[in-house]
Amino acid sequence: MKTKRFKIRDTEIGGGAPATIQSMTNTDTRDAIATSEQILALENAGCEIVRFSVYDEACAAAIPEIRKRTHIPLVADIHFDHRLAIAAIENGTDKVRINPGNIGSESKVRELVACARDHGVPIRIGVNGGSLEKDILKKYGVTAEGMLESALAHVSILEKCGFEDIVISLKASTVSKTVEANRLAREKTPYPLHLGVTEAGMSESALVKSSIGIGSLLLDGIGDTIRVSLTGDPVREVYAAKRILKAVGLRSEGVEVISCPTCGRTRVDLAKIVKKVEEALPDTDKHLRVAVMGCAVNGPGEAREADIGIAFGSVNAVVFKKGELCYTDKLPFVVDRFIEDVLKELE
Repeated sequence: MKTKRFKIRDTEIGGGAPATIQSMTNTDTRDAIATSEQILALENAGCEIVRFSVYDEACAAAIPEIRKRTHIPLVADIHFDHRLAIAAIENGTDKVRINPGNIGSESKVRELVACARDHGVPIRIGVNGGSLEKDILKKYGVTAEGMLESALAHVSILEKCGFEDIVISLKASTVSKTVEANRLAREKTPYPLHLGVTEAGMSESALVKSSIGIGSLLLDGIGDTIRVSLTGDPVREVYAAKRILKAVGLRSEGVEVISCPTCGRTRVDLAKIVKKVEEALPDTDKHLRVAVMGCAVNGPGEAREADIGIAFGSVNAVVFKKGELCYTDKLPFVVDRFIEDVLKELE
């Protein structure tokens, strides 16, 4: 089932549109210059939608300057005060994110919805496992069912107001709850889903958690936009999101290097060779699959299947292009020759 489709500024979301990459600034939003500079860095990395916290009136007042200096859709993240959401919309944000557990009474939500409708601004209902309403916690605890009930209750308020440009996010700090909640949501609602494992952390384990949670849902055909939540520089989130989308087959831009994990049959320093190949590659949008393989078992087959690939023996290596054997050459010269051929393929 396709989700509803609409635009966040000029970017389409839902309804079969390509999954978009999001991130969130960690600057003081009141500092429009610093926030804009971080957004521009995120844009350069490939971010397509960016969110920032609006926690006081000064943050809302900074939005026109941020809008003037940046290019991608802006999302205002609001907690506790619906008036800040209204101010953010009136000052030029393209979407708002609210949490049903703390935004205020139904009358306040209705006031916000009226403003969003007048300005053509979608609303994201963001439910985190760590901030569920007290009645939900009493009934369910922190569960996938409770997260979904919280979201749908708030969605129903928006629907009663005739508002349907809605995005839903259901996030927990555990992968299993995040995946279960979003699978339930896909069965119960037609709205686009924003995927992410919240508070994933900072280290490699955070990337693993996000990759499993987001990737498994995307492979199920679930998810319309993603954010990889990592502690620290948000640019890392964008690169991680791009890798996840490529890994599940939803993006193909850039060079993809595959290499074997090595074993006792490997007779070359493959890690050193792979590093040399990767360091020689330019940053490009052109898709190219490059294989660098270490032995005669899987090496020739993988190299043959790539756009260009090399498989090493003890002193020689074979190079394939588009499935055809091109040449055999000796170490160490074959590595430089192979890199030259890869660069030619990218011209």
